[in-house]
Amino acid sequence: MIEAVVGIGALVLILMGLPLFVGFGLLSILCYHYIAQIEIASMIAEFYRFVGAPGVMAIPLFTFSGYLLAESGAPKRLVEVSQAFFGWMPAGLAMVCLISCSIFTALTGASGVTIIAIGGLLFPALIEAGYKEEFNLGLLVSNGSLGLLLPPSLPVIIYALVAKVDVEQLFVAGILPCLLLIALLFAYVWFRSAKWNILSQPFHLKHCYESLWRARYEVPLPFIVIGGIYSGLFTAAEAAAITAFYVLVVEVLILRDIPLRKLFSIMQDAMMMVGAIIAILGLALALTNFIIDQQIPMKLFDYLKTVLPNRYAFLIALNVFLLIVGSLMDVFSAIVVTVPLIVPIAQQFGVDPIHLGVIFLANLEIGFITPPVGINLFISSFRFNRPITELYRASLPFLLVLIVGLLIITYWESLSLFLPEISGMRAHDLPAYLRGVR
Repeated sequence: MIEAVVGIGALVLILMGLPLFVGFGLLSILCYHYIAQIEIASMIAEFYRFVGAPGVMAIPLFTFSGYLLAESGAPKRLVEVSQAFFGWMPAGLAMVCLISCSIFTALTGASGVTIIAIGGLLFPALIEAGYKEEFNLGLLVSNGSLGLLLPPSLPVIIYALVAKVDVEQLFVAGILPCLLLIALLFAYVWFRSAKWNILSQPFHLKHCYESLWRARYEVPLPFIVIGGIYSGLFTAAEAAAITAFYVLVVEVLILRDIPLRKLFSIMQDAMMMVGAIIAILGLALALTNFIIDQQIPMKLFDYLKTVLPNRYAFLIALNVFLLIVGSLMDVFSAIVVTVPLIVPIAQQFGVDPIHLGVIFLANLEIGFITPPVGINLFISSFRFNRPITELYRASLPFLLVLIVGLLIITYWESLSLFLPEISGMRAHDLPAYLRGVR
């Protein structure tokens, strides 16, 4: 009886705002000591094992890099480059928005930062170019989380650690699905804006060169990270170290966007975020081991087999569930709470672990704009000073387009697995993949 009271009490406190790591700690102690009769020291050992994992090193380094980029002039320079190269196209400024938001979200790992930093630059530019205000709001809200599938996105690393999959494979697997979502959104914005009198800037090589020169330090960064991981030149942790050192030298010492006196406060903010992530993940993974030891996923799978006849029905149910989770929780909480239960069940239904990761993260980034409580809707309401109901209406068409893309990603498994296969990261699966293609 006391165990049930403590467990329910911990869950209620989490819902009321108790820090997640405290809630997970209480639940872990309850499960280890009272239910499984295991020494609490075993929970600490699990925490220590997690902190020593190779991929964990990437978390503080990528987080620090993202905080530095957000505080620098990088957002403005990335927008200028995108506009110089794509501003001449039909709906070119919308394309600029898609590309610059995707890259910046990938680099910072935070959709809210993108809406605040990039949205503030592009919203007045879109109005001036002739795009309708409601359309602009929907475009910026939906783009805020668009790059979460691209390296070096922090949620990809967190998912890989919790699900115990290869982070390099997951980085590469997310590239084509992310490009698909960008392409679908661009097709929609081109169709919507075709009847408007949209101003576009002429293409000039000089403008391209000048914008590239101003952003000569930021532009190569995504290509270095993606190319290095894709080619196997370095691991995700090594990529994080390279990125952190590179961004620190460029933004502080070369461009001097960030004064030395401000560096300590940025580092302090970044490490507070890292500490929260590590504490949540370590205690959540200790709880995960208990869940697996008690065979809870297998019991859920036995139940789901009675209500979901096959893999395709499971994937539909999974998408609905994850969209709800993504709209209610932040990305890190959603990963640590739901992944330990979903991964074993998905494997029983025959879902590839890497493909599942792409589906999971795609759902979460779409969940950010899912009414009624998607986090991007509230951030945008604050940033653009608009009622939340107006943002519901503005973002709905973009949400529907993204859901179409999500269904393609879900049922076209090869889209996620193609690049890991041809890069040799999953060479042992190549014969099975080729059989599937034939």
